[in-house]
Amino acid sequence: MAEGYNFGGNMMIPWDFRTPNPNSLTHADAGSHNFGPNVSESSLDFSNQNLDGLTLHHNLELMQPLEVTNEGSQLENDKEYLFLQNNRLDFIPENVCKLKNLRYLDLSYNFLSEINETILELKQLNVLIVKNNQLGDFSMPKKLETLVHLRELNLSGNNFRTIPPEIIDVPNLSTLHMGGNQLEEVPRDICKLQKLQVLYLGGNKLRDIPAEMGKLQQLRCLTLCENQLQSLPSSISSLRRLRSLSLHRNQLTTLPPEIVTLKGLVELSLRDNPLVVRFVQEMTYDPPSLQEMAARTIKLFRIPFANHELPKSLHGYLSSASRCVNPKCKGVYFDARVEHIKFVDFCGKYRIPLLQYLCSPRCSDSSCAVHSDTTSSDDDSDASHSRLRRVLLG
Repeated sequence: MAEGYNFGGNMMIPWDFRTPNPNSLTHADAGSHNFGPNVSESSLDFSNQNLDGLTLHHNLELMQPLEVTNEGSQLENDKEYLFLQNNRLDFIPENVCKLKNLRYLDLSYNFLSEINETILELKQLNVLIVKNNQLGDFSMPKKLETLVHLRELNLSGNNFRTIPPEIIDVPNLSTLHMGGNQLEEVPRDICKLQKLQVLYLGGNKLRDIPAEMGKLQQLRCLTLCENQLQSLPSSISSLRRLRSLSLHRNQLTTLPPEIVTLKGLVELSLRDNPLVVRFVQEMTYDPPSLQEMAARTIKLFRIPFANHELPKSLHGYLSSASRCVNPKCKGVYFDARVEHIKFVDFCGKYRIPLLQYLCSPRCSDSSCAVHSDTTSSDDDSDASHSRLRRVLLG
């Protein structure tokens, strides 16, 4: 191991090749990256060394070049992983770009206010993690799209108010983490990230999301928890590959009915939203008027009547009857209906509330047969269930 040197009062930290410290990797990092058996030979770990940018520059200069070319020295260019988290870096040294084969770079928990253009020289970079720094809307380098191999970008825990256009232009990005920022909007051209599979926007200040997000056809995981969302666009139903949708801790009072068409969804988080509480608190039942009672009797017993026998307004009223959603009930209602919440299994993984309209309080018991002169068939029951799922939360 190299000796430490003193340059201008900064203590040189001996550089070291070693297997990444498992304590320095998050659970998500450990689960999504397989470093393989030769990680100690392909990684360079400067994490937790209290380095600033100048000291890191000097440490990299201590490394012996493998060869000298017309383009200058190339430092140990077989290194694929560089760990720099938990330091005092305020800039990225230019000689980092000499690690030409670098595929994974972790700059988390530093003091970076910008990612300079040095990063653009790392043409093989697959994963860039710069979470918990001081980055903002103008911190990204121009021409970030030249990193054609960049698949994962983690900028969580910074000061972004929007997703910078430089990120939108990265052609092969599949995972974008921007949780715990100050995001107030998502740009409409987010749909340009056509290879995006994971989008994490939790812990921001979003009040809505654009309908264009429904064009992210490869999206499998969408996290929007801990924002200020009051509704979702119906285009969310276009995300046919979506497997996980996190919406907890928002201000949602309703969900688009089309959400039930997401057949591949296996995880849905809705806790700490007012949508269930609102429906439960507002459930009311007004007794039917004499007019409605008479109209229900006509419909229930199929009493014939001719158009010329009734005023036009009454004929229209009779035509407005709605069937009770209880599959074992043959009743109808007009104005006096019962609002009833039923929790049902959805995709076998969670329970969601369905708002049902019933003709009578007795119909809240699914075992009853109110007004039923015949037993409902299984086909009728299935049809009613399908219809209910389409009116999910209004």
